[in-house]
Amino acid sequence: MTPAIQVDQVVKRYGDREVLHGIDLDITPGEFVVIVGRSGCGKSTLLRLIAGLESIDDGHLRRDGDTEDGLLDDARVMFQDARLLPWKKVLDNVALGLPKTQRAQAAEVLAQVGLAERAGEWPARLSGGQRQRVALARALVKRPKLLLLDEPLGALDKKLREQTQFELVNLQEKLGVTFIIVTHDQEEAMTLASRIGVMKSGKILQVGSPTDIYEFPNSRYVADFIGSVNLFDGQLVVDEPDHCRIRCERLGIDVFVDHGVSAAPDAAVTVALRPEKIRLVRERPEQRDNVVRGIVTGVAYLGDSTRFLLQLPNGTRLQVTRPNTDRRDERYSYDDEVWAFWEPGSPVVVSR
Repeated sequence: MTPAIQVDQVVKRYGDREVLHGIDLDITPGEFVVIVGRSGCGKSTLLRLIAGLESIDDGHLRRDGDTEDGLLDDARVMFQDARLLPWKKVLDNVALGLPKTQRAQAAEVLAQVGLAERAGEWPARLSGGQRQRVALARALVKRPKLLLLDEPLGALDKKLREQTQFELVNLQEKLGVTFIIVTHDQEEAMTLASRIGVMKSGKILQVGSPTDIYEFPNSRYVADFIGSVNLFDGQLVVDEPDHCRIRCERLGIDVFVDHGVSAAPDAAVTVALRPEKIRLVRERPEQRDNVVRGIVTGVAYLGDSTRFLLQLPNGTRLQVTRPNTDRRDERYSYDDEVWAFWEPGSPVVVSR
């Protein structure tokens, strides 16, 4: 299948400052791709290049297999600010630029975003989330093949943002439009994307499904950026095809992992261990490996889960998250002595 967008070694400079360093990214038709990264990493610049709002300085940018310059005719860009015209009612905002014969099409798209009953309202009477949905309808009304969104939900409160995220996913699946979103919100990226690209300092470090990015990060930075994680630097002391051991001084143990890592002997590596992969018990478990003792020094009840902060005998801190699946689950409190342990398949070994 010909990529809808093919970014090949794209470089962007502003004066003497290079802000994108040889970006590679292929996006297939109908995908929902989210580019995520901290402010200033270059994600919005990449979006503007794909949209044709700015020109590239080196490399190639292809649309449906062809190199194109300028704003793409069948692409629409939606920014965080809904930018509705306050002197036009909702339906008129959506139908902006359409001939009168296609006004029914504007009403249809407005219904698809769940706002048919607000067609005659003024934008000022809408909530922030509703204004964003009107802007989305306006972007979709001309049936673009490609929709590019720059932090589209950043101005919404948490509950409304979560609701709108699911609406976006459902709408994208219904219409089959290729979506590209840039955001700094990791949770938003995990919720929306069929694939995520993690950016840092003008480079894409990893592209993959939300599961790949979370469970199999390819670097310390990606592991740390997406979700909560315990990171422990160590030294590879055993590396066999079916297992390896990493000596982690901060944990006070050798971490056993049930696969090899194909690294040089004594290589410096990092163990990434997600808090929800760790279990807590009051008595030392029977398993020999991957067991540490600690004192509970922090408890945060989050409703669906509880997060604990443990302090190990050498002062190292360990985050542990337990799902609250039963209201009568055993509780742990401040100063409780506990044992933490994890399965050999839980840690991820990444380069420093």
